[in-house]
Amino acid sequence: MKKVFLIVCIISISSNFAQEHFGGISTSSRVGILNTLNNPAEFANLSKKIEVNVFGLSLNVANNKIGFSDLTSDTNLEDLIFKGTEPVNMSVNAELIGPSVAFHWQKWGFGVTTKAMAKFDLVDIDSQLGNAIKNNSVSFINSPLISNNYNQRMFGTSWGEVGLSAARTLFENDKNRINVGLTLKFLFPGSYSNFGVDKFQGSIIYVGQQAYLTNTHAALNFSYSGSLADSFTNFDDYSKSVFGNLDGVATDFGINYQRKDGNKKYKLNAGFAVRNIGSMTFKDNNNYATNYELNIQPTVANPNGLNLSVFNGTNSDNLNQIEKVLLQSGYLNKTVANKTEFKVKLPTVFSAYLDLKLVPKLYVSLYTQQKLNSNNNNDQITAQNIVSITPRLNLGFFETYTSWSKNEISGVNGGLGFRLGGFYIGSNSIITALINDSKQADFYTGFRFAML
Repeated sequence: MKKVFLIVCIISISSNFAQEHFGGISTSSRVGILNTLNNPAEFANLSKKIEVNVFGLSLNVANNKIGFSDLTSDTNLEDLIFKGTEPVNMSVNAELIGPSVAFHWQKWGFGVTTKAMAKFDLVDIDSQLGNAIKNNSVSFINSPLISNNYNQRMFGTSWGEVGLSAARTLFENDKNRINVGLTLKFLFPGSYSNFGVDKFQGSIIYVGQQAYLTNTHAALNFSYSGSLADSFTNFDDYSKSVFGNLDGVATDFGINYQRKDGNKKYKLNAGFAVRNIGSMTFKDNNNYATNYELNIQPTVANPNGLNLSVFNGTNSDNLNQIEKVLLQSGYLNKTVANKTEFKVKLPTVFSAYLDLKLVPKLYVSLYTQQKLNSNNNNDQITAQNIVSITPRLNLGFFETYTSWSKNEISGVNGGLGFRLGGFYIGSNSIITALINDSKQADFYTGFRFAML
């Protein structure tokens, strides 16, 4: 099992994948499809009558342990990730906006959008437990009782979306406009893998330079589907199975208010939305989901408990192999029957924003995203709480901005981006990565065009 944590650490740092996709550009006064991803009511505010999105790509990583300076130090990354007592949290994810189109007609706005998503997360992994498993062949002082009242998770997933959106202006006069909008998403689950360890209690002891898990109790969840059944740390496996069969629906809805400054301009643009209300069902020939009770007590045959070296030589990013090792040890008791299909909830979030014109061409945006479900649930795709502020200079064809945000995993981050016509490129963390020990890295780019 120790290999799992090392692999995850390497992926999270070397991939150069922030948690807020398209931060800064998505609240631009040049209103387009990117804005509607935050709030479908923005379809009624399109800057042009027709907009076409060619592509948009955002790659992100956030963690709470390893900073940029650690990459060039002599310290072992495995030691850093489990340093201290704070639980380990990481989020690696990618979002691809595919061919999409939107148009504005009278008081209405409509859109058809396509997206592909991939995520891999560590949620509240106990540092003491991780450190002990990593050093299972090293003599350490015996650990005190490790007791957690939450669920630790390692999970990965990929899925595709096709969205049908409509927005309408409910009220408009010379100074004010109020819009509402709704998006219906058709979901195409690709693959999923989850390993949950709930309410772990136990001790690590070292005997003869071997580590043992003893006096241990926990509830375990094993779930996997599609290509992630065999490995959930290889990013190629996510990209191979982004779009599966249609098997889920979700909705976004939002409200928008503008204080107008001319026909197509505003002094203030504000709104809120609730997004990703829904779930999808995973079905596959390789499908598997079940719960176990882990109970490790000293016996005559094994007076020290479970020797953690039993995981040596296994493919530790393969949940099936981990499960077989634990079953063969005799410490697992199944508590529910195997499921041939299972449902997973999308990361439902509440988001709100305000974009204010300070002087002509100069704006400042405030944005927040708050998750509405717990990341610790085994059937939940994760989301992060975020707040950000973005000063922006918009000269029409050219736009530049700097986004400053606080992510609940990685802390404070500062980034930079620009738009030239329909092309945009940016990062939410490039400034803090260069001047500070940032624990976040991200990059996004894309191209779209508008007409009429």
